[in-house]
Amino acid sequence: MIPEAVLTALRLTQAVGETAQHQGLPQPPLEWPYDPQATLIPLPSIDDLKPPAADLWQIMAQRRTLRHYAEQPLTLDELALLLWATQGVRQVTKRPATLRTVPSAGARHAFETLLLVNRVTGLGKGVYRYLALRHALLPYEADPEIAQRLYRACYEQEHILSSAVTFFWVAVAERMTWRYGARGLRYLFLDAGHVCQNLYLAAEGLGCGVCAIGAFDDDALNPALNLDGSTAFVVYGATVGKRAPRPHE
Repeated sequence: MIPEAVLTALRLTQAVGETAQHQGLPQPPLEWPYDPQATLIPLPSIDDLKPPAADLWQIMAQRRTLRHYAEQPLTLDELALLLWATQGVRQVTKRPATLRTVPSAGARHAFETLLLVNRVTGLGKGVYRYLALRHALLPYEADPEIAQRLYRACYEQEHILSSAVTFFWVAVAERMTWRYGARGLRYLFLDAGHVCQNLYLAAEGLGCGVCAIGAFDDDALNPALNLDGSTAFVVYGATVGKRAPRPHE
């Protein structure tokens, strides 16, 4: 669901006939600001990680949605690889813009990544924010009830509680609409598809499975993640965990 406040703003943009970029307004920041005194959790450098060898064609052939996971946690190395695959920054250009591991309309990259961590070695339970420009994590929400709140907001889908980690991709709408106006809304959803597909493929290569989440109550999920639902709102999510054999397998 597209928040009504966003639709109203975009209708006004259409009426004016010019995007914010064409009006000479400054572009939004490449990422949300954060307290420079905050303690960040550095992630293993992608240059130091050695992902297992995997054949892309085989991965595409065997990929399927997985809702049942083993109790085995993800390692911090594995989480770093998944984050790199979905939002990793390869270069910051002079524009400025970021060139990442996924395509985005006009290199706008309008997403922030929030993670519900249930089982990741070295991390406590709670919600973390991925700082793509720093390749680091920032603790975001440590409320012990946060997993239950997100579970209820996603219509009690059990794999949110049983996953090792659940990704939530938050659209910062202005990053996209600044350049594309109303048309930027469709690009947000196209971009979300690119990101989630990379997660599916990278997870498959790590012996994990993914289940995309498109069913959730916006009016419950956004407040649970401290989002206003207007300037920033969840557009997509996905659970991830190690493969567990099913009784019939």
